[in-house]
Amino acid sequence: MRERRPVRAGLPAARIWATVAAACLCTCAVGASNRASLAANEVEVPSLERVGGAPVSLPGYWFPAPGAASAPAMLLLHGCGGALAPRGQDLAGRRHAPLSRRMLDYAGWLGARGVHVLVIDSLTPRGERELCTQRLGQRRITQAHRRLDALGALQWMAARPEVDVRRIGLLGWSHGGSAVLAATDANHPEVAASPVSPALAVAFYPGCTHALEHQWRPSAPLMMLVGDADDWTPAGPCRALAARVTEPATRLVRYPGAYHGFDSERPVRLRTDVPNGVDPGKGVHVGGDPAARADSREQLLHFMRERFGAP
Repeated sequence: MRERRPVRAGLPAARIWATVAAACLCTCAVGASNRASLAANEVEVPSLERVGGAPVSLPGYWFPAPGAASAPAMLLLHGCGGALAPRGQDLAGRRHAPLSRRMLDYAGWLGARGVHVLVIDSLTPRGERELCTQRLGQRRITQAHRRLDALGALQWMAARPEVDVRRIGLLGWSHGGSAVLAATDANHPEVAASPVSPALAVAFYPGCTHALEHQWRPSAPLMMLVGDADDWTPAGPCRALAARVTEPATRLVRYPGAYHGFDSERPVRLRTDVPNGVDPGKGVHVGGDPAARADSREQLLHFMRERFGAP
């Protein structure tokens, strides 16, 4: 059974003051999990975090929608595993492909629907490859960093002439889903001061406990998609958060029996290397649910059509 709540129409995006960061001249070809060939421009995206007076520079991958002008754009926020493919992984015939299968899969899916895509890497500029095997209280990269990265990336996208500033969205998974919540918390001064307001925000199986405990209030229409069997980032706090928020209303889609990572094509497995979760030290289940994967794509497409319009 899925819970769905109506979404209120959003306000036009604020006036943009940011300028486009300098892009690298090279273009890399990458292969998506659906075997489609994608072209990603490697770019440098300035975070709003500053170190030594200069913004932290984030590696970015910009996927322009084919033939699209003044089109919507989505910012993809990776989970604790990072934006990059594991070392030695072979994706569609390319060894050491720079981006993970999930990032490539969604970039291709969105691009085929006329949506520009930006993927940013919040980990490697700060000396990390992944966070999943680190205890929560010991992580050097927190949601405060992810918020500043997302807000900086929104400004970067909004300054591009091919992007319709009124149709920019956030899409994140797990740690990146929590980053979606952090970057849309209307109570936070950094969010309130942002010149760019996303038209929509989508969080797959986020951790909702912090948002629930800190009176999170959305700055954009939000859809959360959660698995009821998730023992890594449990669905309960997200259900409570969605029930509490009324303006703008938050949509919650639940999948009975689905675990963390239900939109993956990989089978469910127990990860004993993850020290967090519902039962710390006992591992967490991660893996796909074909029905939930298919339906979540339909839910995402429907939500984008509501907020972005046709197609």
